[in-house]
Amino acid sequence: QVQLVESGGGLVQAGGSLRLSCAASERTFSSYSMGWFRQAPGKEREFVAVSHWNGVTTYYTDSVKGRFTISRDNAENTVYLQMNSLKPEDTAVYYCAAHQRAATLIKGYGIEYWGKGLLVTVSL
Repeated sequence: QVQLVESGGGLVQAGGSLRLSCAASERTFSSYSMGWFRQAPGKEREFVAVSHWNGVTTYYTDSVKGRFTISRDNAENTVYLQMNSLKPEDTAVYYCAAHQRAATLIKGYGIEYWGKGLLVTVSL
């Protein structure tokens, strides 16, 4: 059982930055690919970014490319999402997720482990 706890959300002005963290309980964290998802009000949850277990291979949804960076510290069992140049349309509840296959995270279904989510609000 992998437990995931997100932190770092909050309110930021457009153009600003936030860094989200997701701490995992699993000792074998380094064997999992880790992803970030978000759900805006009235919309379905969508994939944002994924980091392969090695932290080298990453993939992003088009709307965040060049602005968001996913990284991980396997020694600390933590994955991060650095969000720069934030826009009001980035406002959402952000979730981290874990799966042993990055492809499953990118598809967005069949994922067993989720954090509870945290709110990021970007104001004008």
